[in-house]
Amino acid sequence: MKNDDINTLFKELDFDISEPASGHKDRFKKKLEEQHSQSKKQKHGRLTRNLWGPLFSIAAILAITFTVFTGIFNENSIQNKGDLASVSPQMKETKQFYTQLIETELKALNAENSPETEAIINDALTQLKKLENEYKKLEKDLRDSGQDKRVIYAMISNFQQRIDLLNEVLEQIDNIKSLKNQSNENYI
Repeated sequence: MKNDDINTLFKELDFDISEPASGHKDRFKKKLEEQHSQSKKQKHGRLTRNLWGPLFSIAAILAITFTVFTGIFNENSIQNKGDLASVSPQMKETKQFYTQLIETELKALNAENSPETEAIINDALTQLKKLENEYKKLEKDLRDSGQDKRVIYAMISNFQQRIDLLNEVLEQIDNIKSLKNQSNENYI
């Protein structure tokens, strides 16, 4: 390009070459300072938002994870850990066997209820209730001991004691019945 072309170009652009009004420097400086202070505030706000945002997210994730984990853990430990069935599949079968046998014996006992046997049946039911309460304590001990074999043995023994009690009571009821039949035969 030639010198003439450049001069023509600048004439066509129509630059404002007049001097600014008095105090222009001060006003410009003030505007720059305001913009600078505002950008500092915005940076600080973004910085705190940038810091707290991830921290809140992490805290929320940790809280949810903790809640879910403890909920699952507590549910499993409460439902299963103190139960004989949670020890092993064999213990589950053992518990089911004893439970069914006790229910069958209880039905037989209730079927024998009469004025002559009422006292002995009520006494047996009271003793059964005590054994059931002991079993509940053993369940707590099993949870606390971490499946100690002695506690497991005590739980099985508790089931056996209940069955033995029911069998003894049914035998006594049979004895009462046979004595009653003998005394009735003597009167005839």
